[in-house]
Amino acid sequence: MPLTFRQLFDFTNRTLILVVIAGVLVGCAPEVTPPTLPALQGQIEQTSVSGLSSGAYMAGQFQLAHSKIVMGAGIIAGGPYGCADSVYTADLLGPGAAFINLTKAINGCMLNAMKLWGVPNPALLAKRAEVRAAAGEIDPPEHVRDDRIYLYSGQKDRTVVPAIVKATERFYRVSGVAISQLQFVTDQPAGHAMVTSEFGIACGRTAEPYITDCDYDQAGALLGHIYGPLKPRVTAPQNSFLAFDQSEFTHGLKDHGMAATGLAYIPSQCAGRAACKVHIVFHGCSQNRDKLGDTFASRSGYAEWADTNDLVLLFPQTKVSPLNPKGCWDWWGYTGKAYLTKSAPQIIAVRRMLERLNGQTPVT
Repeated sequence: MPLTFRQLFDFTNRTLILVVIAGVLVGCAPEVTPPTLPALQGQIEQTSVSGLSSGAYMAGQFQLAHSKIVMGAGIIAGGPYGCADSVYTADLLGPGAAFINLTKAINGCMLNAMKLWGVPNPALLAKRAEVRAAAGEIDPPEHVRDDRIYLYSGQKDRTVVPAIVKATERFYRVSGVAISQLQFVTDQPAGHAMVTSEFGIACGRTAEPYITDCDYDQAGALLGHIYGPLKPRVTAPQNSFLAFDQSEFTHGLKDHGMAATGLAYIPSQCAGRAACKVHIVFHGCSQNRDKLGDTFASRSGYAEWADTNDLVLLFPQTKVSPLNPKGCWDWWGYTGKAYLTKSAPQIIAVRRMLERLNGQTPVT
């Protein structure tokens, strides 16, 4: 039977009152803070890094900034250090400089559309790294020379084309890394993605979650190249991933672009008395936790090697913003002009996390 006007009026008012009460209750609900990242007994001089795409660029940036403690890097579909930095932005501040760099990043450091203008130029980029080191902005480049470097480019990658990763190899060669310490994998028919042996989209495709099944254990390959022969992996991670509070590590940092929560994987023995190594994994664009949940961390293949090889895995997380709509790591300057140096907000935040995992008091 249809409601009368009076019944409808009373029903509407009661509904509005309930909605308001519910809204107040939700607004008053206490905000849950994620757990704190624990202090462990790590071996900070055995730190290594890896990443895909923007994460590959960030892995290289963190390695160069803190080469005294980083012993190796895995660069998956990433270009050479400082590739997007433009001389035309030297006197610019704010979004304008980042926009100019982004134009160069896409055309010159992803698509290789600026090769006629000498972009990228590995020899020039290596010289610029030496200038930054002389100014104290990064560690001396000689510390990179004994690092072990894993490089990867999928044959069907049209996002960061193989020629760009080839320039990364040249950058490390020019910087003094011996060819025996470099492993450059180019024989996989992969698109733009992290490669696994059993999970992801079809090999050769480029799409979310940017993890592809090409019957190749990329995590194991790069960790094995950096650390040497590994003990056999487990079939599934033996522990849970820890979602921890990242905000304590961004204290005092402006425009850092970091999410409130990060992820870590800590084997049982590393949470106890064992002194473990830390491997930092930088996700790619559109792979952060807000976009994919824990998929990248849990399905990229790293954790299966961590339990048996005394490895703590750190998966720091970015957030989406108007200047960074895909949640990429900063490799073109959206966090500020110091993005390539020790003073970069994202590099500072991740270094603080690393110090915590190694039982040190993070430098503020």
